[in-house]
Amino acid sequence: MVFTFIAMLVIALPVASAYIASSSNYRIQTDSVNIGGIFSTSTSYRAEDTLSEEGVGTSTSATYNIKAGYQQMQQTYLAITSSPNVTLSPSILALGGGVANGLATWTVTTDNAAGYTMNIRSSGSPALVSGVNNFADYVPAGANPDFTFITPTTANRFGFSPEGTDIVQKFKDNGTICNAGSLDTLSACWSPLQTTANTIVTRTSPNNPSGTVTSVRFRAESGVSNTQALGSYVATTTLTILAL
Repeated sequence: MVFTFIAMLVIALPVASAYIASSSNYRIQTDSVNIGGIFSTSTSYRAEDTLSEEGVGTSTSATYNIKAGYQQMQQTYLAITSSPNVTLSPSILALGGGVANGLATWTVTTDNAAGYTMNIRSSGSPALVSGVNNFADYVPAGANPDFTFITPTTANRFGFSPEGTDIVQKFKDNGTICNAGSLDTLSACWSPLQTTANTIVTRTSPNNPSGTVTSVRFRAESGVSNTQALGSYVATTTLTILAL
């Protein structure tokens, strides 16, 4: 049987990423020293103009972009590299059980001072299906992810495990337990893919220009006493990047 993980990406950006002054009720995004200007609107358009502003324009180098002037206020930059569809391997036999693994990797880059979050969700439940047949979504033993991937001998399971410097606490471990310590043990801390968004990364600072790599491991397992229908099993998952 063949297993394929199909990824879709969504990037969400705020209007602007920084501000120069705030209170409990208001926030000033940018300011400018000029001798005049006006804000005008109609049913279809709006215009903001300024008079006597100096030193405006865009300057660039190999590493940075500077947009000077009120009308070029800083906008959030948020980008992610694409990951090809992932094929889990090796194939699992109908009888005798087996384990199939796959890995997807993304690099997220942002200049947002507050950073970003990365969420993952499945398009369906169970996530990994082939027609009417499926692999059950992984079932952790408790409220936290399981440090090791455990499948009953007469059952099947499909789950994921994120890896990277910015993964959230529940996917970190102390070498034996998840949501404890600060380690990022490879192939550890497994959870089910769900149709609701599951936050796997939170970063609270910019990381441009190099970006930060996050990987997600996927695993399908059939127990030694389980009979698994042959087929091409597919999981479609949406990865969402949100600027904070």
